[in-house]
Amino acid sequence: MAFQVGDIVEGKVTGIKPFGAFVALPDHKNGLVHISEVSYEFVQDLSTVLSEGQTVQVKVMSIAPDGKIALSIKRTQPAPERSSRPQRQPHQGASAGGARPPRPQRKEPAPRVWQPKPAQPKGDLSFEDMMSRFKSQSEEKIADLKRVTENRRGGYSRRRG
Repeated sequence: MAFQVGDIVEGKVTGIKPFGAFVALPDHKNGLVHISEVSYEFVQDLSTVLSEGQTVQVKVMSIAPDGKIALSIKRTQPAPERSSRPQRQPHQGASAGGARPPRPQRKEPAPRVWQPKPAQPKGDLSFEDMMSRFKSQSEEKIADLKRVTENRRGGYSRRRG
């Protein structure tokens, strides 16, 4: 009997580990039911839910190329309705008037994108004017770089001696 994903078969639990249970399937095949696939309820210890030698119905979830078969017990049962879950109780800090009013929806601002400063016309600048402009631009860039790196480090403090 070749197994396919979605098949529901009966198997016998052969081993229980903290992460799941090994199940012997027909045709001398073995599969693993992960602890999260045992029950729709939270399972702390598998030995409280399953025991070795127990016959279980499992659904084939996947078959790996190396032959490993992933199984599920909970998917053979109908899912519980969400309304059966207990309602959350507000914590003691909540107001007596009930739940907090919903936050108003606000429009997200457009993301800021860096844009270079508009270039000044070069025209007929002297060498001294070009050097002066270059010096002021490089000083601005260094100041910006220092400010950014100091903020990342958590601030800048000078030693006083």
